[in-house]
Amino acid sequence: MRVACFYHSLVSDWNHGNAHFLRGVVRELQRRRHEVTVFEPRGGWSREQLVAEQGDSAVGEFRRAFPTLRPTLYELETVEPATAVEGADLVLVHEWTDPWLVAELGRARANGGFTLLFHDTHHRAVTAREQMARYDLSAYDGVLAFGGIILELYLDRGWAERAWTWHEAADVELFRPLNRPREADLVWIGNWGDGERAVELEQFLLGPARRLRLSGSAYGVRYPPKALRGLRRAGFAYRGWAANHRVPDLLARHRVAVHVPRRPYATALPGIPTIRPFEALACGIPLVSAPWEDTDGLFQVGRDYLVALNGREMRSHLRSLLRDDEQAAELGARGRETIMARHTCAHRVDELLGIVHRLRGARAAA
Repeated sequence: MRVACFYHSLVSDWNHGNAHFLRGVVRELQRRRHEVTVFEPRGGWSREQLVAEQGDSAVGEFRRAFPTLRPTLYELETVEPATAVEGADLVLVHEWTDPWLVAELGRARANGGFTLLFHDTHHRAVTAREQMARYDLSAYDGVLAFGGIILELYLDRGWAERAWTWHEAADVELFRPLNRPREADLVWIGNWGDGERAVELEQFLLGPARRLRLSGSAYGVRYPPKALRGLRRAGFAYRGWAANHRVPDLLARHRVAVHVPRRPYATALPGIPTIRPFEALACGIPLVSAPWEDTDGLFQVGRDYLVALNGREMRSHLRSLLRDDEQAAELGARGRETIMARHTCAHRVDELLGIVHRLRGARAAA
């Protein structure tokens, strides 16, 4: 099968966590001998920010880490959508794609006969409704939504006639347990962004670390000076941006991982944990999370990971895991077991191909 993907960026994961899952899906399709072409804008925001901060060497590191991923760069002013998807059987369009191009790909489908799916992996359906309403999906076969509540929004608002829940997942060829010397107690990997979880980070990460006098490492971008001072006071070494393919090694050098979801996911989008818990669990590291409601039944709280409802519970969980190596190892092993059973990129590609097969069958019967 020939697959064309339009992504904001495959190369850059600088403040672009969606790239993690998108890379894993492409690699899984390639492993199954599908021909995949990925298009990304030459001037994409994440890529430009990565190069500005890290230099061109970061792009070279991506190419060495992912030798089979070679996206085709395009300029929005000169791209010819119909030519780009000529001969394709399946076209996936990520929701950070320009609205004009989204619409043009819909028009190209009328002549191409391919299956065309829109892929939403963000909270803008809730937080930026006007932006999402600009997308013309009338010619699309449907929407792949990374949570059940996003699916419902597309259908209820009439943005799409068909939608399927397609959660993110771990690329387990990359994310796996590694044997490394422990360098600190806690690891936190996440971007500050617009301060969407500033209060929660104090309650569930920094405050407990200070009270327990723990050591820690923090990775991410867009941290203002005030946030950096808070990390230092809590005993965290701030280590900046980390290429995602290095994360398994970073996790392995710490004893426990903490997850603090952004406020829109914790409050308005239940059922969507984002990619970080999938990757941490795949690496077998014990994980403690701030509250989020698993309405889609992805995991089992208490078996796969622990949830702290407040700072006191977070301190209790961390203290217990750091004192009891057997408990920590058991929690990490169970979390990885669930990932391997249900939440790998191979599972998601199976789901994707099943959707495509059913759509083709429906068209043939029409």
